[in-house]
Amino acid sequence: MALFRTDPTDLSDERLMELVLRGDERAFTVLFDRYQRKLLTYFHRMLWQDRERAEDFLQDLFTKIAQRPHSYNSERPFRTWLYSVANNMCKNEYRRMATRTAAVPELKATNNHTVEAAGGIGVDHERFSARLEEELDKLDPDHKATFVMRHHEDMPIKEIASVFGISEGTVKSRLFYTVKKLAANMPEFDPRPKQAASVARPR
Repeated sequence: MALFRTDPTDLSDERLMELVLRGDERAFTVLFDRYQRKLLTYFHRMLWQDRERAEDFLQDLFTKIAQRPHSYNSERPFRTWLYSVANNMCKNEYRRMATRTAAVPELKATNNHTVEAAGGIGVDHERFSARLEEELDKLDPDHKATFVMRHHEDMPIKEIASVFGISEGTVKSRLFYTVKKLAANMPEFDPRPKQAASVARPR
């Protein structure tokens, strides 16, 4: 008997996970299609711009969900739980890599467009992206993940706080610290997101 009476793509994440727990493959496919691109981008940014590694992590994450759906905490929004798992996978990889002496992977640029730096000067987007990723990789993993979730994944402060199990104030503090450090280390670009830069600059 079919579990769906309506288009499964119209169902919430949480409802889909209920169906996944009952062994419904269509529900799992809908969740995968809904999040695969976002999570691939997240892993790509968090794992040194390594596309192959990001794809492996994406596959591993959804394999875990398929094999152990009961690990999902139904008291949390699915997206919040999903990013918590993804973040923990990245932190485990950082610890694994810390035991090795391999060089930092070469940063890969995405395009050759220009962006506006402080003072309205056009700068090479390829060089900017490489420098930004280089500086992000120097940060504490939690600060890097917070920055990526907020400014690349467009996640609200409240949701990021739930991912890490911290207060919204702590999230804001991390973001302020990160933006300030990036701006100090990249004065030629001033990589601060517009909203953060407008707050930081004296009026």
